[in-house]
Amino acid sequence: MVILTLNCGSSSAKYQVYDWDNKDVLSVGVVERIGLEYSTIEQKSTGKETYEAKFSSPTHMEAIELILKMLVDPTYGCIESLDQIGAVGHRVLHGGEYFKKSTLVTDEVIEKLKEIIPLGPLHMPANIMGIEVARKLMPNVPQAIIMDTAWHQTMPEEAYMYAVPYSWYKDYNVRRYGFHGTSHLYCAKRAAVLLGKENKDTNVIILHIGNGASACAVKNGVCIDTSMGLTPLEGLVMGSRSGDIDPAIVPYICKNLGVTVEEMDTILNKKSGLIGLCGKSDRRDVHEAADKGDRMAQLAIDMECHRIKKYIGAYAALLGRVDAIVFTAGVGEMGEHIRRGSLKGLESLGIVLDEAKNDLSHCRNAETCISADDSPVKIFVIPTDEELVMTEDAFALMNGTYDVHTNFHYTFEDSKYLNKARERGLVENLKKKPELQSIIVRPAIK
Repeated sequence: MVILTLNCGSSSAKYQVYDWDNKDVLSVGVVERIGLEYSTIEQKSTGKETYEAKFSSPTHMEAIELILKMLVDPTYGCIESLDQIGAVGHRVLHGGEYFKKSTLVTDEVIEKLKEIIPLGPLHMPANIMGIEVARKLMPNVPQAIIMDTAWHQTMPEEAYMYAVPYSWYKDYNVRRYGFHGTSHLYCAKRAAVLLGKENKDTNVIILHIGNGASACAVKNGVCIDTSMGLTPLEGLVMGSRSGDIDPAIVPYICKNLGVTVEEMDTILNKKSGLIGLCGKSDRRDVHEAADKGDRMAQLAIDMECHRIKKYIGAYAALLGRVDAIVFTAGVGEMGEHIRRGSLKGLESLGIVLDEAKNDLSHCRNAETCISADDSPVKIFVIPTDEELVMTEDAFALMNGTYDVHTNFHYTFEDSKYLNKARERGLVENLKKKPELQSIIVRPAIK
């Protein structure tokens, strides 16, 4: 049996097929430019050539139809029949106050998701559309939703409430929800494994740094605070999002520039952050420009690192004892200059980076330790695996064995767990950079 996971954005649909019996990834792919003049698909099935094509996809219906067709394609596909799909897991941005854990999809669930659209207007319509299309095309296959917000439901009231009129919370659900939950869940549990500790005894600070970025404080294995809020706009400096700002800036700029509240929301979400500062959002482009003397690019890097450092300090105070700092997601895994800038000067907190190890850690197929040997706090780089969390939740829901993460055991919590696809990729990485082996951290087998 295989599990299909779908992550539908406003103009894209990412997917993965996982062989549950053999615990291995069979295929990954993405459709982009949905609703535009033409769409593109890229699919890579294990052991086969990559399939790339342009096609017409006015809606997610055509995109998912092509995805299902390509999964069974004799040349580029990974399964013989769609009947092999036992469940579908959908990534959903927002669970609001309704969904505090993953759940099977019903008509009632979809209606509740539609009620939450105002909390995530940029993402929720596409999430819901993907679910509805998949249910239509695969009516007999159990469908599950995995919310980005679910992991953060353990935050105490003093962490998730805002100091605004309480009626806003009662009437409009205004509170901190947090996002990147599947990534934080995966990394928190993998960090416990690497530390040789039980989840309930583990305190870590997780830094999910990609185009979107968030920090999470994990105490005794559960989230107690996170940087994103009602929406993914709050917190760290991001590719195109501002992160934390003085709220008074909004009416001030609306008045001075004559922009509407809706236009201001677009500016803060899509035209701010790194791209607002230096015109670039990809960290590689920003880093290259800074190396060539671009002052605004260097300022953007300095501001991003400064903000991350502030959150590390704040969360260290909340936790009291920090066992590890974890970097994950595209920039966290590959941006050694961001890791270096974010950790510089934190030695008094017991966080000591090894510069040479940090420079070596540029790989998405291995978990590495980049702290100095005598650092009281470990510093890990853990490639995230949100799709695996989605896969395991979907399977457990279909099988009737699912529960909240504090009562549920994931396969990747085992010390013997191996990601087969990444192990294959690591072989190639080590051929090119054998010294990488020296910083790979393997848990002690229990």
